[in-house]
Amino acid sequence: MPAPAPSSPRPRVLYVTDLAYEARGRRYCDEDVFLTSRLRAWFDIALCHPLDAVALMDGFDLVVVRNSGPVLNYQAAYDCFRAEAVRRGTRVHNRLTGKGDMAGKQYLLDLTAAGYPVIPTVDRAADVGRLPAVDEYAVKPKLGADSIGLEFVDRERLAGIADGEVLVQPRIHFAYEVSFYFVDDAFQYALYAPDPARRWDLEPYEATAADLAFARRFVEWNGTDHGIQRVDACRTPEGGLLLVELEDLNPYLSLDLLPAATRDAFVDALAASLRRAL
Repeated sequence: MPAPAPSSPRPRVLYVTDLAYEARGRRYCDEDVFLTSRLRAWFDIALCHPLDAVALMDGFDLVVVRNSGPVLNYQAAYDCFRAEAVRRGTRVHNRLTGKGDMAGKQYLLDLTAAGYPVIPTVDRAADVGRLPAVDEYAVKPKLGADSIGLEFVDRERLAGIADGEVLVQPRIHFAYEVSFYFVDDAFQYALYAPDPARRWDLEPYEATAADLAFARRFVEWNGTDHGIQRVDACRTPEGGLLLVELEDLNPYLSLDLLPAATRDAFVDALAASLRRAL
């Protein structure tokens, strides 16, 4: 009898992560070890550091950018990766069309100007008058991440700081922060930090229909058809939600805090999204 025909090769995935990155209150490496161990059911996977992605990516069908750490730590290499991925037609997940943190913090200014429910944000001293009058203002770099460069100042100091290179926001004493996690445009789960002083002490959160409508506005605005997005928001003293960040580059997922069934469902959703991206 003739030998059976060889089976189709499995898709090859280059999984970009910095396993040595130390984040406050989180272990990025554990999350990526877990995810890659599960995704191997569908894909042949190799892990690499973000600084090695350009040299390796031609040997793979898809590049997945996950817990690669703040781009600020390797900005030139990341810019090169984006340019080369576009030039070579490399499939990247998340797709490199994101308008949120993937492109810097300009989106906070754009969403403020468009009237979206976001913490009011300006970048120049001449526009500070558009912000609410509060005791303190948060100032952070436009290309910042993970609270790098964040400081709180009074209004008098803003004239010498707001030069177009930083973002200025009123410091809001919110009730709690909550994050909504999406794969492509499908909601997966929500987590919140009951204590505002302990951002990464997270617990499961039962999102209401109004909460999801809020989060979906930003997912729809972003228009990312293949990728993971985390919509971070704060609950104001008045009871509403305001966007804090739209993380569409490499959002940490806090998978270790989820019930097993929710975690399994997320893995299945991500695998399906990767297959669609291929």
